[in-house]
Amino acid sequence: MPFHISFKDNVRPKNLAVKLSSKGEQSVVKGHPWVFSNSIVKINDDAKTGDLAIIFSKNKNKVIGFGLYDDNSPIRIKMIHNAETKAEINTDFFHQKIELAYNKRLELLETNTNSYRLLFGENDGFPGLIADVYDSVLVVKLYSEIWLPYLEPIVKSLQQVSMTKTIVMRLSRNLQNSKNHNLEDGKVIYGDLENEVVEFKEHGVKFSANVIKGHKTGYFLDHRHNRKRVGELSSHKTVLDVFSYAGGFSVHALANGATEVTSLDISKQALEIALENGSLNDYSGLHKTIVGDAFTEMKKLIKRGKRYDVVVIDPPSFAKQKSDVELAKKKYAQLASLGEKLTAKKGLLVLASCSSRVLAQSFFDLNSRVLNEQSRLFETALKTQHDVDHPISFPEGAYLKCGYYRFLE
Repeated sequence: MPFHISFKDNVRPKNLAVKLSSKGEQSVVKGHPWVFSNSIVKINDDAKTGDLAIIFSKNKNKVIGFGLYDDNSPIRIKMIHNAETKAEINTDFFHQKIELAYNKRLELLETNTNSYRLLFGENDGFPGLIADVYDSVLVVKLYSEIWLPYLEPIVKSLQQVSMTKTIVMRLSRNLQNSKNHNLEDGKVIYGDLENEVVEFKEHGVKFSANVIKGHKTGYFLDHRHNRKRVGELSSHKTVLDVFSYAGGFSVHALANGATEVTSLDISKQALEIALENGSLNDYSGLHKTIVGDAFTEMKKLIKRGKRYDVVVIDPPSFAKQKSDVELAKKKYAQLASLGEKLTAKKGLLVLASCSSRVLAQSFFDLNSRVLNEQSRLFETALKTQHDVDHPISFPEGAYLKCGYYRFLE
C-alpha cells in the first residue's frame, strides 16, 4: 500500500561537529535530551534545522552523543542518542528505536486495550514527535521541523511495527504555518479512513477519537490506568467528573455500574462527545452534564448541598511557563478545597495535575496541606503518575500526577 504523500527531502541533512560547555557536556553525558544554545561552544557556521549534531567531548575528542539541530528553538540540539553505545544514524537506527518503544507497551496490549502511545517524544528518543494508535489508525503528531529530512522512513517503520492500516499526519501550529514542507494537518498519508471518528477500547471500555480535528491526536491516553481505577471504585456510587472533557473518567464509572455520573466541562462540544462515548457502552446509571466554568459551577453545587461518593478533578495545565507556577498552585489548592466540600461521607476525592512545572511532591504536599486544614479525617489512599505507554526518561518529561484521598467520616 503506497503512502499518499511525497515527503519534501530535497535538502539532505549534513553532519555538524559540536563542542559544548562543561555544563552542557555533563548534561548530555547524564542522558538529558536538551542542549540549549548557550551551552554550545563550537559548531559549523552553516548549521540548519534537521542537521545531525555529532557532539564531541571537550578534552578527549570522543563522540558523547548525537542530536538533531533546531534553528527555531532555544533548545538548539534535541538529543536522539547517548554515545555510551556506538550508533550509525540511519533508517535501521530509527526502526530499532521504534521496535524498542513498541516492546515497552506489550504488557498494556495484553489487556483489552487497542489504544496506546507508541512514541512519547523525548522519552522514547524522538523529541518533538508523538505517535498514538487508535485501533487500526496511527496518528503521527509533529512538533518540530528537525524530523522533516527523516520522516518518510520513520513513518514507514511506525506502520510496520504497529501493523496499523491507516496513518493520519497531525501538525503543531508552528508546523502548520511553516513553508518548509508540503505536509497538511489532518491528512491521511497511508491507507483509507472511512470515518474521522475512530472507535477504540481501553480496558474493555469503548471510546472514540476524532483523529482529523480532535485536540492533540484526538484523545488523552495518559490517564488510562487512573480512569480504569476510578471506574472500579465507582460501582453503585454517585460520581462528579470535573474538567471531564470527552468523559474519560465518567464513561469508565458508568461502564462499571455507577448509579449517577455528572460530567462538568466548559466546552459544550466536549460534553456532547462525553455523552456519545457513554452511549458506546452498556450502562444503567444516569449521565448528567453541566456546561460552565469549573470553579463557578462547583461553588453552585456546594451551595445547593450536592455531595458525591466519588469526585474527580483533572484540570488542564495551569502552568505553561515558570511565571505561572505560583498562580497554578493557588488554583490547585482552591480545587482541593472545593472538591472536599463536594465529597460525601466516606467518599473518595481524586485530584490530578498535568502541569510539568508543578513537581509531583509539591502537588501532593499541597493537597495534603489543604485537606488537613478541613475538619474531616482523611487518608491518602494512593499516588500515581504515568501509565506504561508514557515512560519517563528525564525529569521534565514527568508531568502527570494523581492523588486519591479517602475521607474517613
